Amino acid sequence: MSSVAVIDYGMGNLHSVSKALEKVGEGVDVLVTADAETILSADRVVLPGVGAMRDCMGEIVRLGLDKVIKEFIASGKPFLGVCVGMQALLESSTENNGVECLGILPGRVENFDDVLKEIKTPEKLKIPHMGWNQVHHEIDHPMWKDIAQDARFYFVHSYYAQPGHPDLIAASTSYGITFTSAVSKDNVFAVQFHPEKSQHAGLTLYANFLKWNGKP
Repeated sequence: MSSVAVIDYGMGNLHSVSKALEKVGEGVDVLVTADAETILSADRVVLPGVGAMRDCMGEIVRLGLDKVIKEFIASGKPFLGVCVGMQALLESSTENNGVECLGILPGRVENFDDVLKEIKTPEKLKIPHMGWNQVHHEIDHPMWKDIAQDARFYFVHSYYAQPGHPDLIAASTSYGITFTSAVSKDNVFAVQFHPEKSQHAGLTLYANFLKWNGKP
């Protein structure tokens, strides 16, 4: 039986993520855990996340999970970041007056409010960006299998990822600006939206993750 570890650092939508994985992962052992040995021995890992970046990174570091995450990714096994779990992979965030993140991928996390103040839109856009929006694939990737171009996924966020290199961008979404809604590098794939709240398209993405071998 293959296994997927959902990292529990007290800040993720753990129940919904694990239930979605169980729904699409027949014969897959879904483990919600903060135990280093369990995470490192899993076949795949999901890093979920909701809430403020300072709190998320504080708990990740306090529990020693920063080192565990880096070690798992270095192993080459498939890794999926979700929402704040995607943002945490970058180098830093402007949230909470600046927070150092994991630095696994180059780039930083920016505030929607700051950029939307500088542009004119036909109507005032609400922050957080909340609700359904289209996700445009920028690359071909096994994680997009059977997911239509511009399929709609569910978002809830006030900050967005600004990757340090365009080759990292796996998908983009428009909300006043065009922002990165998915990133990819080697065995790492991460999304800004919530697959577990995104009905058929989200479940398809989780199913793809459970079949993905970690190769782009």
